[in-house]
Amino acid sequence: MSQATRILAGLGAGLALGVFLAGQSPDTALSGIAIAEPIGTAWLNALRMTIVPLVVSLLITGIAQTAEAARAGRIATRSLLLFIVILWTSSALGALFTLTLLDLFPLGNTAAEALRATFGTAAPAAQVPPFTDFLVAIVPTNPVSAAANDQFLPLILFTLVFGFALTRLPQDNRGVLVRLFQAIADTMLIVINWVLWLGPVGVFALGYVVGARAGTAAFGALIHYVLVLMSVGLGIWLLAYPLARFGGRVPIGRFLKATAPAQAVAISTQSSLASLPAMLKGAGDVGVPVATSGVVLPMAVALFRATGPAMNLGVALYVAHVFGVPLGAGQIAAGIAAGAITTMGAASLPGQISFVSSIAPIAVAMGVPVEPLALLVAVETLPDIVRTLGNVTMNVAVTATIGERVGGSAVTEADAILAEG
Repeated sequence: MSQATRILAGLGAGLALGVFLAGQSPDTALSGIAIAEPIGTAWLNALRMTIVPLVVSLLITGIAQTAEAARAGRIATRSLLLFIVILWTSSALGALFTLTLLDLFPLGNTAAEALRATFGTAAPAAQVPPFTDFLVAIVPTNPVSAAANDQFLPLILFTLVFGFALTRLPQDNRGVLVRLFQAIADTMLIVINWVLWLGPVGVFALGYVVGARAGTAAFGALIHYVLVLMSVGLGIWLLAYPLARFGGRVPIGRFLKATAPAQAVAISTQSSLASLPAMLKGAGDVGVPVATSGVVLPMAVALFRATGPAMNLGVALYVAHVFGVPLGAGQIAAGIAAGAITTMGAASLPGQISFVSSIAPIAVAMGVPVEPLALLVAVETLPDIVRTLGNVTMNVAVTATIGERVGGSAVTEADAILAEG
């Protein structure tokens, strides 16, 4: 049984037990909450303790990888620029799509109150200052203090400056620091895997508390969340088709046929990396030579997740909606920026790990509670299918666009092999 399935099963079992006991024996349910709540909180804290070192190390190594890729030539540079444009566009559209969906289809009062009661101790991560103070505060006087106080925007700014400065060092010195931060990132990934291994227990405890306090309304709230988030991801996925048509000059029918095998692999494996061979074949089917797709697609798998900013920001906005956190233009702009920036560092991570490392900084930057993320990660399986589907389709669309812009290349033996299937 996969890790995601185990965690989802833990959530379902916890919810079911909580709902059952609340209906049959409320006193027993309350006694169970006294036991389950500390267990769930401890697991949540274990998850949160990894966020700062993981985000910092991933951003620094991501910047280093991006700089190395940019040195590789014209195709790599154009790909990176297009990646950045799409990531920022995805983040902005994610805010638009999520806020629109929540206006049109708001969560019912009963379900919202139930979730608020479950995380009654959750408080906004930080008070967002007025805009003038925000501009001053975004430059940290002490990055260590910013990290200790969960001030993610100042921390991200310092990390970006540090990462870009690192790329200016001589190769030997640069390599030492990159290897150091890569080792930190790898170590934190091991720690997170340990924490997620305990996920069924932690999520069972959190699910039990939700079920005991919220009753059957908890199921409706989680279904509503999943549907909203998947709709946001599907919106980004659909944008791949006009990009391929107008950017890559590929007829929609041809693009649909070419991407179908990669999409099938994406849905069944939830892995962009596993879909890479099918993406290469699909890019060849729309006329992109291996000389181009062989550069763009591996970069896309390593650095680019088109649906990430939109769906990650969507999670934070959903939590804000449930908890009634007022969001002004400044907070939403901060979330858009955090969503676009943090996605670059987390592009090569498994879905559940990137869920933690990418969404927590967005939530903190917007002043949104992070406690509900420990529960929402358990239902990430279905949204993750949409994430991978959208990412894989957009990867091929970007490759077609770059192929159109850089012009044709001579047909090679690799192209002939791909054409033969």
